[in-house]
Amino acid sequence: MPHDHAYKQFFSHPEMVEDLLTGFVHESWVAQLDFATLERVSGSYISDDLRERENDMIWRVKYGEGNEWLYIYLLLEFQSTVDHWMSVRLMTYVGLLYQDLIKSKQLPTTRTLPPVFPIVLYNGERRWRAPTKLSDLVQAMPEPLQQWQPQQQFMLIEEHQFSDEELKPLKNLVATLFRLENVDTIEHLAQVIGTLVKWIEKPQQSSLRQAFVAWLKQGPLQRLSHESEPKLDALKDLHEVQQMLSKRVDEWIKQWKADGLAEGRAEGKLEGRLEGREEGIQIGIAKGQQLEQVNSLRFVLQHRFGELPDWVDEKLLEADQSTLKRWLLNAYQVDQLDHLFN
Repeated sequence: MPHDHAYKQFFSHPEMVEDLLTGFVHESWVAQLDFATLERVSGSYISDDLRERENDMIWRVKYGEGNEWLYIYLLLEFQSTVDHWMSVRLMTYVGLLYQDLIKSKQLPTTRTLPPVFPIVLYNGERRWRAPTKLSDLVQAMPEPLQQWQPQQQFMLIEEHQFSDEELKPLKNLVATLFRLENVDTIEHLAQVIGTLVKWIEKPQQSSLRQAFVAWLKQGPLQRLSHESEPKLDALKDLHEVQQMLSKRVDEWIKQWKADGLAEGRAEGKLEGRLEGREEGIQIGIAKGQQLEQVNSLRFVLQHRFGELPDWVDEKLLEADQSTLKRWLLNAYQVDQLDHLFN
């Protein structure tokens, strides 16, 4: 599934649009929105010019005491290059939307237009440096002329500028989508999906679950799990994805333990040539057990706190077996990673 098509599937669900607004638009008026009225604008109200824009979505929601409509114009931008003239594009699209509302007689009164809130959700890797205000694109002019210039501004949400630390505390589906975009280990992926499963388990959310499964199979799962394509294609539900990842993580832990024990035994036997064969084997077993503790603790910490900083590995490798055992017992009790080591 192409990336832009997947996102269009996501944001055809009102839960995603609501979480985008409540989680990433930090404006006081958002609290006045009645999300029970949130609805996708019918294609019959949109001209061919706008319908052909496959990555744009238009929603409306009632706000304030007057129970009026606010239109949300959501533009999904997946270009590898930043569009310097985006403000001009948005001005054109908002103008077309107004023309359609006038023609279809969807206005609140005969002589006023509803407010429109334009959002650009940008997924590209390159930083967005283009102006978000049309006025910043217009060359300098005498002050008396400024009042005659068109005005347009859009809200930019730059997906890759949010860190996992910022997103993790948010109980928000869009934040979870952003986290999934940036996971770099199978353990981290399993952790985030475990959270997602709990949030969209209602029967009426089956379509949204399917959208996540379809995207995961073409994105993070394909990139990180190393499963064959037929196995990924067979996954139909988020619970199946979660079970597959848990099985894969368990297999990796067993392999880490086996590798650690073998490495420890080999190293111990090498030292044993100098200190005696029996003693060497004992050293090898001890080192293998210690490496097993390190790998087990590291997995638990990754499952709880995500990707670990380099200093954690240094701490784990320097610790003795009794310290590692104590940390492993406390790993599920602490709320912050650094508290475990303090």
